[in-house]
Amino acid sequence: MKSIKIALTAVLICLVSFNINAQSGKYKCMLQMSNYMGEGAYIVVSLINAKGDYEKTLYVMGDDKKWYKSLKEWNKFHTAQKSDDISAKTGASVTGGDRSITTIEIENSKINKGYKLRFESAVEDQKYYVNDLEIPLTTEGLAEKTEGKGYIRYVRLNKI
Repeated sequence: MKSIKIALTAVLICLVSFNINAQSGKYKCMLQMSNYMGEGAYIVVSLINAKGDYEKTLYVMGDDKKWYKSLKEWNKFHTAQKSDDISAKTGASVTGGDRSITTIEIENSKINKGYKLRFESAVEDQKYYVNDLEIPLTTEGLAEKTEGKGYIRYVRLNKI
């Protein structure tokens, strides 16, 4: 009887784990920077809802918090959200011509529902791009290479 309970518990744990993993997908995010001169860029990747509002911070490239204020629009959201803990979602800033590869997690329920990923960028003593690039969270949008408008040359996502 005890071994049956253990087996049923193991099956239940596997089913719950599968259901949790099925609710979101992991994507390899390859970001290529343009060849600009200057310091490393701070870049934030945010989930933007169908109304155009920030919903969640997915990743931050740049770990010195004193420079977060240079990402003006995102910083307003981040400082207002006491629950927006980004400590596990940060990495190094990226300099001109460099490439960065990170992993971001996207909830499957957000795909094909009007959401998008916004890449916001800033470089010390240079221009700030609130919308360096945006990727629509559609099946097609996630499969395409997206060109940037500022410090980012392009971004490509691959489901892993």
